[in-house]
Amino acid sequence: MTVQTKKITTKSKSIIKILKEQNLLNDQLLVSLNSLSLEDLIAVKLELAANNINNRLYGFDIWRALPNIVQEATLKFAISATKSKKDASRFLGLTYLEFLNICKKYQINEFFDTDKKEKHND
Repeated sequence: MTVQTKKITTKSKSIIKILKEQNLLNDQLLVSLNSLSLEDLIAVKLELAANNINNRLYGFDIWRALPNIVQEATLKFAISATKSKKDASRFLGLTYLEFLNICKKYQINEFFDTDKKEKHND
């Protein structure tokens, strides 16, 4: 009698781990980020982006883009915080088909595909 193990489809999908491997995060930065509210973090990120383009965000409809930005971030978190894609879809209150379509829209599989990223960085 063999015990079947449940296939874990989102194992090792930590966003923090991925960003650390890309040298975009370190422990010191994580400690600093943890002390900020989500609202402050978004405001800082927007300010940094605006500074890079001399505060000329004209023509970019940030207000209407925010729902997509927040949904993508929440989707990445759901995948990293759960053990399977089905669990992530339930966590978000989506049907599995809705979840798969949203993953395709935001190209989530490409984000978490570390094998392709490692080959691209070589």
